[in-house]
Amino acid sequence: MKRKNRLATGVKILLFLLLFAVILAAGINAAMLLRARGRILGEADVRDRGADCILVLGAGVRSDGSPSNMLEDRLLVGIGLYEAGAAPKLLMGGDHGSVDYDEVNTMKSFAVERGVDPDDVFMDHAGFSTYESLIRARDVFGAKHIVIVSQEYHLYRALWLADALGLEAVGVCADLRTYIGQSMREVREVAARCKDFALGFLEPDPTYLGEPIDLTGPGSVTDDKT
Repeated sequence: MKRKNRLATGVKILLFLLLFAVILAAGINAAMLLRARGRILGEADVRDRGADCILVLGAGVRSDGSPSNMLEDRLLVGIGLYEAGAAPKLLMGGDHGSVDYDEVNTMKSFAVERGVDPDDVFMDHAGFSTYESLIRARDVFGAKHIVIVSQEYHLYRALWLADALGLEAVGVCADLRTYIGQSMREVREVAARCKDFALGFLEPDPTYLGEPIDLTGPGSVTDDKT
């Protein structure tokens, strides 16, 4: 009988913890969505905000080195904002953690091929996550006022992190088409928001920091050295 009572108590505790986790996750997600409301703007609304740079957040690159649909749309929107005068520089934040996988050179090449001055494009080779891209934009590139470009579902988290890190930021949505697998991304984003909620408070160091890079200088300082 005592064993059954202990089992019942254990089940109740587990159910309570599960319910608490669900409520906490729902609260964090709701807070991020509400906080970003009114800060996801259109191109015309970000032209005269005096931003230091347009931060284009990285996404997948295909095996042939071309950007995925999602990344291509972020780049097209970022280039459009640059051409409209929203900021004088593009900062490409992505994953270049190995020789075989390189988001940021793909991103820069895409922009330069479309007429962007190479020296107006900076690459953050260690932007391995949304958090790392934002904290490195602040601590390595010295940005204070930024325009963040990504898909809408991702912008809520990015804007919350920017706030937590003391950056003045607005977002511009890059949803130019329907993306395969978006339903699963939305589900995963619930957990990602919870993770980055904690990172925003704890503010751990990124994987790499390195020497400061001046965004008012030439973007070639971030080119690969061979």
